[in-house]
Amino acid sequence: MRADEPTDFAGRWTLSPELSQAPREIGFGVDWMSSGGSGQDSSGSGGRGRRGSGGGAAGAFTAARESEDDAKRVQQLTAEVRKPPAHLTIVETPTAITITDDRGLSRMFHPNGKDDVLRLEGVPVGVTAKLDADRLVVLYRVEQGRELRYTYSHSTSRLQLVVDVQFIEHGRGGDRVRFIYEPARDTASTPAAEAAPSVATTQQSAGVDAELKGLTKLAFVVEDLTPQAAACGLNQGALETAVSKRLSDAGFTVRRNSDEDTYVYVTVITTSLSAGLCVSRYDAFLYTHTTARLSYQTTPVLVQVSLLHKGGLTGGGAPAHADAVLRGVQEYVDQFSSRIRDANKKL
Repeated sequence: MRADEPTDFAGRWTLSPELSQAPREIGFGVDWMSSGGSGQDSSGSGGRGRRGSGGGAAGAFTAARESEDDAKRVQQLTAEVRKPPAHLTIVETPTAITITDDRGLSRMFHPNGKDDVLRLEGVPVGVTAKLDADRLVVLYRVEQGRELRYTYSHSTSRLQLVVDVQFIEHGRGGDRVRFIYEPARDTASTPAAEAAPSVATTQQSAGVDAELKGLTKLAFVVEDLTPQAAACGLNQGALETAVSKRLSDAGFTVRRNSDEDTYVYVTVITTSLSAGLCVSRYDAFLYTHTTARLSYQTTPVLVQVSLLHKGGLTGGGAPAHADAVLRGVQEYVDQFSSRIRDANKKL
């Protein structure tokens, strides 16, 4: 497979702990070195850090010194294997593959087999990425004599993303783990949605959408865009105009920039990466307010309820990026309108 051929890894993936395979203790071993270069201690035991019975320096083993940067790379990369991200979002272009985890950390790999440098919390790490048949192989050069190899591939059915990780020391393979990711659902739970499952979750699963009946007026709010979003071509006014027009065309009485009563809330989070690649996560919510009696209070309080939520991710060059985000947001607003319209037909 050539570097300009897609691997079909693109999309959102969710970790399956049940299918993954990882030992409890994983990582690099203690890097021992002999001050006398004998490779054995004086007791002949070949010991793991033990000194010879005579206490002479010739056979003593000491731990290899590592720089502060080396220690940070070992610590961070090992921690990522021990606690893998629950979600991955992968964006592919003809020359690069960008992997973003659920903390919003993005790494761009150029699968051309050439040396590259990434920065991990301010510490540089050498990395090489290449395509091997239908697999993506990423090799991190952690420190002298130590490497960490990630291999991304598909299961036989191609319905799972398989991530194999191996610790390599002085050219020899060490600990191995395998993480299995499955396609993520299009919608994602939010704190507001989790707080009120009896309204949104229960009735939607029944296909009734009773909570949407009677909606004829909608407000909307588009969260302020970041400078990164503007640099990638996104425009606050264009998004607001598009949302307003879509709702008006669907027959709703629309109020702009209002979060009172029931409203559509749009948020876009954009990361501007090297080589002119922009990646945006965009979400649309339908919120309303109601009063509820909390278990620890006697007086009802006003709470926010998430009725609908759709979210997606897109990446690409800045010129076309804004259009892709705009289309995605418009599609979600149209879907909300359709759900509300169908619910009102049942009145």
